[in-house]
Amino acid sequence: MAFNILNGILNGGLTLLTTGNPVAAVANAVTSTVTPGTAGNGGNIAPNTDPTIAAQQQLDQAYEWAQLGLNAENMRHNLDMEWQSTLFNEAEDEKTEQMREMNTLRDVAMKQREADISILKEFIKTVKD
Repeated sequence: MAFNILNGILNGGLTLLTTGNPVAAVANAVTSTVTPGTAGNGGNIAPNTDPTIAAQQQLDQAYEWAQLGLNAENMRHNLDMEWQSTLFNEAEDEKTEQMREMNTLRDVAMKQREADISILKEFIKTVKD
């Protein structure tokens, strides 16, 4: 047995308004308060008798659909960001590799210049002698 105090107050008040009898109103309020029911179903509230429950269920369903749409948009955005990040990383890796190649070529060119300078010095020594 569940207690539904709000149901008791409402039924007692309605009985008092309709009959004007305070004793009947109190009796109706007490019996309505202890009417068998569950905590989720106050004895007189059911989806087929209370239109607000069906409306609330429709609102909940609409909210769930909107939430699903937001989640899908968030996943799409995350995938786009991952794709952009991958492309950026690949471009940076390519740029790093090109710079490494340029440094190697520069080092080889410097070694070649040093070799050329040393050959030129030797040539100048032989010409002077």
